[in-house]
Amino acid sequence: MIYYNNDNNKETSTHKFSSLEKSNLNWRSATHMADEENKAAWLLVVKTLKILPYHLPPLGENGVKVRIKAVGICGSDVHHFKTMRCANFIVKKPMVIGLKSLAIGDRVALEPGISCQRCNFCKVGRYNLCSEMKFFGSPATNGSLANQVVHPANLCFKLPNNVSLEEGAMCEPLSAGVHACRPGPIGLITLLAARAFGAPRVVIVDVDDSGLSLAKDLGAYDILQVSTDIQVDVIGIFRYRNTWPLCIEFLRTGKIDVKPLITHRFGFSQEDIEEAFKTSARGGEAIKVMFNL
Repeated sequence: MIYYNNDNNKETSTHKFSSLEKSNLNWRSATHMADEENKAAWLLVVKTLKILPYHLPPLGENGVKVRIKAVGICGSDVHHFKTMRCANFIVKKPMVIGLKSLAIGDRVALEPGISCQRCNFCKVGRYNLCSEMKFFGSPATNGSLANQVVHPANLCFKLPNNVSLEEGAMCEPLSAGVHACRPGPIGLITLLAARAFGAPRVVIVDVDDSGLSLAKDLGAYDILQVSTDIQVDVIGIFRYRNTWPLCIEFLRTGKIDVKPLITHRFGFSQEDIEEAFKTSARGGEAIKVMFNL
């Protein structure tokens, strides 16, 4: 994820990696880092990322401090990286890219959208429609490509022992559903979700055949390359809600295997973040690019 600068970070500011995707909870342990040692990847200007200090905001009444171990690059991160905007979300200043019953050392996956918990939508459980939603890596909310972040405890979901941190980081794209009609990470992970729910025939459609062969390998009943001159009206929902527990259960039971979707892995150095974003921006064989911190 990428972070934007705010009053909690006087050094600089920047953008998001959509979806924290996943992390390792760790207060005061041997791997604990003081705030002054905490670093994040900041989007400064178009195609310019720098690893700089990131001072965490106060924990608050229901917050927890999370040590990030794995986080992936989202498609919206690439848009911000290349153009400093994604739809109506515009990077106007430097920004950082990129549970209940919790205990120190728990391994968790983070749901990246923080709703107000006060509006009518939130009160009836439709928090995905909250007009005050603050989403990791969407300007001006910082993302999670950092050593540590602060996050509401109720949006941190414990991972079973047999689910890796990288798999936990894939809960966000697994929750997102189909993005247009293409075999990118969202489309392919939705193929896996459809198969896990028992769909006997899943057809993947795209205008480019670069990801169609992988879709076939992942169990698509058929693949179809289409032209670009056909208009399709699509009606759907906005964001997602209450999906993390089900995603983690699918990963725990093996109904969904997200590991083949992680095609590239990088560390957390200046050279790594530059190459990772170049790789993700090129597309092609890069499906999900993952950072291991």
